[in-house]
Amino acid sequence: MVVLAPLAAPGYVLRYDMVFVPRQRLTWEMVAPADALPRAVPLDALVSVANLAVPGWLLQRLALAAIVYLAALGMARLVPSGRTLPKVVGAVAYAWTPFLAERLLLGQWGLLLAYAALPWLVAAARDLRAGRPGALARLVLAAAPAAVTPTGGLIALATVVVLLAATTDLARQAVAAGAVAALCLPWVVAALTSTAGGRSDPAGVDAFAARAENWSGAWGAAAGTGGIWNAQTVPASRASALVPLATLALLAVCATGFVELRRRWPGGAVRLAVLAAGALLLAVAGTPPAAPVLRWLVANVAGAGLLRDGQKFLIPYALLMAVTFSVGAEVLARWLSGRLDRTAGRVVLVAAALLPVAILPDLAFGVGGELRPVRYPADWAAVSARVSAAPGEVLSLPFHGYQGYRWNRGEVVRDPAPRFLDAPVLMNDALQVGDVTVDGESPRAARVRAALAAGEPVAPLGVRWVLVRKEPGLDVAASALAGLRPAYDGRYLALWENPAAAPAGADPPRRWPAAAAHLLAALVVVVAAISLLRTRRRAWYRPDTRESEEGSQWPSWPRSSSRPSSVRRWASSASTPPSER
Repeated sequence: MVVLAPLAAPGYVLRYDMVFVPRQRLTWEMVAPADALPRAVPLDALVSVANLAVPGWLLQRLALAAIVYLAALGMARLVPSGRTLPKVVGAVAYAWTPFLAERLLLGQWGLLLAYAALPWLVAAARDLRAGRPGALARLVLAAAPAAVTPTGGLIALATVVVLLAATTDLARQAVAAGAVAALCLPWVVAALTSTAGGRSDPAGVDAFAARAENWSGAWGAAAGTGGIWNAQTVPASRASALVPLATLALLAVCATGFVELRRRWPGGAVRLAVLAAGALLLAVAGTPPAAPVLRWLVANVAGAGLLRDGQKFLIPYALLMAVTFSVGAEVLARWLSGRLDRTAGRVVLVAAALLPVAILPDLAFGVGGELRPVRYPADWAAVSARVSAAPGEVLSLPFHGYQGYRWNRGEVVRDPAPRFLDAPVLMNDALQVGDVTVDGESPRAARVRAALAAGEPVAPLGVRWVLVRKEPGLDVAASALAGLRPAYDGRYLALWENPAAAPAGADPPRRWPAAAAHLLAALVVVVAAISLLRTRRRAWYRPDTRESEEGSQWPSWPRSSSRPSSVRRWASSASTPPSER
């Protein structure tokens, strides 16, 4: 409620990649983009399906609220403690981070679904190693929201592989990894069947590299889960000279907590550390001295462009920080309680819960009021109606993928046309980052850029419609509109029709493999949900099993009889059956 308070107002929050519309139509471009990389596959298709039952304004609020709430709840359940206050410390430490604030301002809510799902995925992997009933189904269901974007899918797959490595049950490990891989098939198959080149512009490595936010540099920013490449999406408090000192204090507590975590999660803590270390190295891979290697990979290896914005892979690192910080705070509280009194221990835990808020106070109220809803002008509905009456490809001009709109208070947002219109939209996939232009992968977008640069008309390109957005300083040259006839002229939008447009052809057969991959991923989720329901149903009719599952939330990776007596005493309340508690 504190983070998303501005969303109580009506309208849509539109910032960078976060674009919700009243009703998003399901098109082939959302299942298998023809000549673009599937960066939002299957996320856009899932939003379109959800829009059949839930309007866009409500769906946005449900998604953002679920991200913050499930991140906090998942971490609270993951923290290996039988006390409430340490769980609260972990919940706040994970749901109140620079990573969440910066990615929220960048509008990457699909990536944040992976952020919210990771604690649940780690808990399911822990239980799967211990052989608990229903753990495999819970693992698949936790990985499903992460896999709605390519980055989230890779993080989920790496998490499962690392946490289940060296298990004695190889079949269980193979099934778990295979199920998560199946969830990634929609964007993998869409990428393989697209005509877009899989290689990316190496200039994007420097443009999207982790950046310094204060005197601690890029490494210091990443160590505090910050360092996003876009300076416009960084909360103002991150520039404070005190932030690196607070980060050092937090990491010191984490170091104490990691020692204790190794006792409570034998083996599991080390695997989490390996995963987090890999995430941190990826986050700074775009900075010297590794930048030349990454530039070569991006230019020569298909799909390596995913690594350009390495800071987005910090999610496992943020998870380990939250877990170890909560355990470390509990250790310090226990130490003070033994030397002073219990009140001193509670004060330490309350202070630890408030430390993330003190470091980042402007996450509250929509990241300092940046997340403010607006309403779409009526022009959008009028244009959508005309395009739906005569479907055909739409060219969006001016040819900028991201733009600040007057009706959106000048906030930069990705062109809403592909989601608002029931037609394929040709838009620019090149990105302007400061003074650097990072080329896209679409060959058709490159032809449009060349035609506009040469002052040629766009009618010969064969598009049916040309949508012109009226923004100050971004006028479209009259030569580009030669041969078109006006179809609508509003305050913010104008629509032109191309009489020479070729009739729409049939959907290419190469798109059907991507559709089959979507169905297979959906089938995996359905099977996992049914399996979990059957497991829960059996547990409901077996009280001894139900009590065992309810009373075993915190320990085990797997269970070890070598835990010290102090740990067993602190865990006694969690291991006591509900009937005796």
